[in-house]
Amino acid sequence: MSGRPVKRSLTLKGHRTSVSLEDEFWQSFRDIAKSKDIAINALAAEIDVNRDPEIGLASAIRVFVLNWYRDRSSS
Repeated sequence: MSGRPVKRSLTLKGHRTSVSLEDEFWQSFRDIAKSKDIAINALAAEIDVNRDPEIGLASAIRVFVLNWYRDRSSS
């Protein structure tokens, strides 16, 4: 576990954007998209639409991932 963010590209609304996340968040983000049977870009677009404009996309993704697993562990 390096803890260093890794920059990757996503496509949101037809535009490319870069997001820096730690490898563990990228892997969890991919796993969630797979479990929802949607593309990672589609999941990122959902998060993007629902986030507070004052919150960065990377932060919104991290919180989404955290909440996803919290919700599953409390069920």
